[in-house]
Amino acid sequence: MTRRIFAAGAFAAPAALGQPKRWWMEEPVRLIQTNLRETDTALDPERLVRQLMDLDANALLIGMGGIVAHYPTSVPFHYRSRSLRGDMFGDVLRLAHARGIRVIGRFDLSKTQKAVYDARPEWFFRKANGGPVIYNGLYSTCINGGYYREHALTILNEALERYDVDGLFFNMFGNPASDYSGQPLGSCTCAECKKRPGPAGPMLARAKNEVAAKIGALIHTKRPNAAFWTYIQDHVDGIMSESNTAVDRPLPVWPYSASDNVNRARNSQPGKMAFNLCIGFVDIPYRLTTVPAAEIQTRLYQNMAHGAGPAFVAIGTLDQEDRGGLAAAKPVFAFHRKHAALYAGQESAARVLLLGGRGASYQGWFRLLTELHVPFAVSDNFDWIGKREFDVVISATGIPRELAPFKVLAAGAVEPAIAVKGRLRRRRESTRSAYFRVRDRKLLPSLESTNLLFVDGPMLEYQVEEPAALTLIPPSMFGPPERVSMDAVETETPGLLAGERHVFLPWDVGGLYQRHSSPAHAALVSDLLRYLQPRRQVLTNAHPLVEMTLMRQAAHGRTLLHMVNLSGHSSTAYFAPIEMRDIEVRVLGSFARARTAAGAELRTTVADGYTRFVVGSLGAYEAIILD
Repeated sequence: MTRRIFAAGAFAAPAALGQPKRWWMEEPVRLIQTNLRETDTALDPERLVRQLMDLDANALLIGMGGIVAHYPTSVPFHYRSRSLRGDMFGDVLRLAHARGIRVIGRFDLSKTQKAVYDARPEWFFRKANGGPVIYNGLYSTCINGGYYREHALTILNEALERYDVDGLFFNMFGNPASDYSGQPLGSCTCAECKKRPGPAGPMLARAKNEVAAKIGALIHTKRPNAAFWTYIQDHVDGIMSESNTAVDRPLPVWPYSASDNVNRARNSQPGKMAFNLCIGFVDIPYRLTTVPAAEIQTRLYQNMAHGAGPAFVAIGTLDQEDRGGLAAAKPVFAFHRKHAALYAGQESAARVLLLGGRGASYQGWFRLLTELHVPFAVSDNFDWIGKREFDVVISATGIPRELAPFKVLAAGAVEPAIAVKGRLRRRRESTRSAYFRVRDRKLLPSLESTNLLFVDGPMLEYQVEEPAALTLIPPSMFGPPERVSMDAVETETPGLLAGERHVFLPWDVGGLYQRHSSPAHAALVSDLLRYLQPRRQVLTNAHPLVEMTLMRQAAHGRTLLHMVNLSGHSSTAYFAPIEMRDIEVRVLGSFARARTAAGAELRTTVADGYTRFVVGSLGAYEAIILD
């Protein structure tokens, strides 16, 4: 896959007069999603809308059609819910719109009934043995078959002509790799898939984009003010993601899930709004019980801090078996409604860019920057390079050639695509029991009391002409205690290649930090960032578990500092955060005022180009307005 990097551009401007209204970009959205079961079609529309109003929601994502139609469809092979009495979806839409609540219809075209399979078997996914994929009585369709490519458009045409929806969302779009029990499905072997050239992965990606283009065009033609969403990035109006839990997911828990999803989406596709769905239930097999309240609130606040709205997902109606999830979401939604003007048109003000990735190396860098209170944008969109200035670009896996014009801090045992100081000699696959000797205290002042940093994993060995700030002590004896490092050898092999614009650590500091959280590794990164960005945007005494994001609202001419308190996160648990007091903050720039979202004025002083203020108390979340 070609990686693309974004140098973040501006958010899209409000729609011009006479142009379709992109409400999802212009309005502060508070979304509730109800994943309806077939029996939930019998819900009371008036009660549902009252519950939405009580929650301060202004957008509803609700089941409409596909597997089950929650309205009286007339299209053949579109299955009406057996619990349908009248027009549930139409009634909800009418009542919600009367109260200013947007309604997004949810479709799932990935499965349908046996009767459809019996009539049109060529529309369906075929396993390697030629048989269909069946789960709980439903038959999986194929993205290349006539159901997706033709019949779905007939279904959607009826829905869009009948209902003035504000958008449509499509779940499980395309051919899933596994079923709901996690069993792999393999590649489809239907006749239509066999006709298409190339490996299955790229072929299916093209197929999804082809179908998405048709669906998007239909939606925008029939309902110009409506949006199209699914879990892809092309042809859609917004980027959908989820923050969820899973019973079999490897540990550790990733506490920055929402921050990661929204930051990446907003800075990779700036013309599209991020919708990060905070899943309230434990996992797909346990949809009726909720995760801890503090986990829900943390994720909702992280959405808000990075430029999206709170979005909460529940199974069934809002008369929940476990009401803790909605109770947790309610105060966050109320805060967002009360201070809605802060949450429209936000864009990142960060001057550090982290290239998007996956896995321990990327997550380690994400944590390092967050814990060091370095504002940063995440992007994997190379199409936007050069369209906004950054002080530093960080790469967890080497230096792509596209980064040559930028100041770069990179790491990993991946040979850079641009020239760095030194000549590559070899790749060492293992450094177990190896260290780096700290040689340059001027470059690395935070390591004043540290002589050695440990290293583990692969490393690139370079030969350099000048003394290096870190030098390798290759693997040596580590046991028994009487023999530790008695055979250690000091070398000139650099663990750090520092040029004027490009700094390269030829080993995986991000992955090591994610696994071990060594303060020496954090100090190293902090010093290297200070070398490349001498004047940081934020200086603070805040605890490392206070996440800070710096956002800009150009329309209001102001800067927002968001603070999310993650001190309640411990291992797999989320508890109420510990109140933080007397947090001193200095933000680069000269601001006349600083105040909390509630309007409390904070005394400011300006010195050396920074505006200083003190946040007296921080609970779960706060937004500071600077203008």
